[in-house]
Amino acid sequence: MSEYRIYTLPNGIRIAHKQVSGTQVVHCGIMFDIGSRDELPHQAGLAHFWEHMAFKGTKKRKSYHIINSLESVGGELNAYTTKEKICFYASVLDDHFVRAVDLLTDIAFNSTFPEKQLELERGVILEEMAMYLDSPEDAIQDEFDNVVFPGHALGVNILGTEESVKGFTREDFNRFIYENLDTERTVLSVVGNIDFKRAIRVAEKFLKDVPARKSPRVRIQPGQYVKKEAVVKKDNNQAQVAIGRPSFALGSPDRLPFFALVNLLGGPGMNSRFNLSLREKYGLVYQIEAGLVSYSDTGLFTIFFGTDARNLEKAFKLISRELELLKAKPLGHVQLKTLKDQLKGQLAMAEESKQGYMLMMAKSILDLGYVEPLADIFAEIDTIQAPRLQELAQEMFDERELSRLVYR
Repeated sequence: MSEYRIYTLPNGIRIAHKQVSGTQVVHCGIMFDIGSRDELPHQAGLAHFWEHMAFKGTKKRKSYHIINSLESVGGELNAYTTKEKICFYASVLDDHFVRAVDLLTDIAFNSTFPEKQLELERGVILEEMAMYLDSPEDAIQDEFDNVVFPGHALGVNILGTEESVKGFTREDFNRFIYENLDTERTVLSVVGNIDFKRAIRVAEKFLKDVPARKSPRVRIQPGQYVKKEAVVKKDNNQAQVAIGRPSFALGSPDRLPFFALVNLLGGPGMNSRFNLSLREKYGLVYQIEAGLVSYSDTGLFTIFFGTDARNLEKAFKLISRELELLKAKPLGHVQLKTLKDQLKGQLAMAEESKQGYMLMMAKSILDLGYVEPLADIFAEIDTIQAPRLQELAQEMFDERELSRLVYR
């Protein structure tokens, strides 16, 4: 794929573009640097609710027209909310690129939050919350955020609470947008066989009249971390477990080497150390994963797994053994090379997803101001040394600092 390009409109909105030949599909999305961590305590769940309500009516479209606009030409329209981002995105044949940008702009900036639709969607979200509570493997991941970041917005469930969701009004949505939307922290991302001039021309047509807006928002950093252990009684056949601690922020030089270490422990590969030990050798788990989420000012390292309650202590001992091995001695030459090769391959394959690249490009520009070329990331991976990985393991895998939440 060719290198990406950026164009900034007078109102501050940036257009990120990457042309890809050999495809008839274009992926595009509008991403805001706004997420659930920007909510005040009484606004818990408002960002996610806004994402839902954006599809329910605008100044020129009713809900049916929004749903039908791209579906009728074989396209897809979707959205998501995270702790730091809200994104509306679409995939269509490039013949319908103009239609997609028109629709995305409309739902992102011109939603009217109709009262009737508001009540209907409130019920949908309450049902979504009930489904989430019925899935302990999902619920524990969100509840663990509050274990690590208690009293902070990063610890609050993106869905909010039943009480907060029941109380939201149209005025709450408009106030939240007014307080948080900043056109200089907004990106339209485009990936497909669309040339740069056409992308800019279409973007200008629909986005140039969006009023420039500035938000003085300052994100509050989490407070001092204190290890916590909790056991929650659940009527489950299987115990669910979360282990972890705060980790490295997006801009930290330790983020990539630590990500490589976490990937070795419990990444998506079937050859991860946790999978080989707890699943393949001892048959204690169906799935175990270790992950790293990096935010603008902090991060979260986690281990999640489920097992029969009778096997909990054995599972804990095996996890502890794998952590201790990485702390005790540096990786050998072959182990280090395998770690690097596997990580490079996973990143390269992830970039093959054009939709995934479109979303990553928007997020990276909002977070860092640029998109790091894959070749540069590979070069950075090549600089990772075994002694530094051992130092990171000793720092981050200190079990005196690892919180634990158990559903059993």
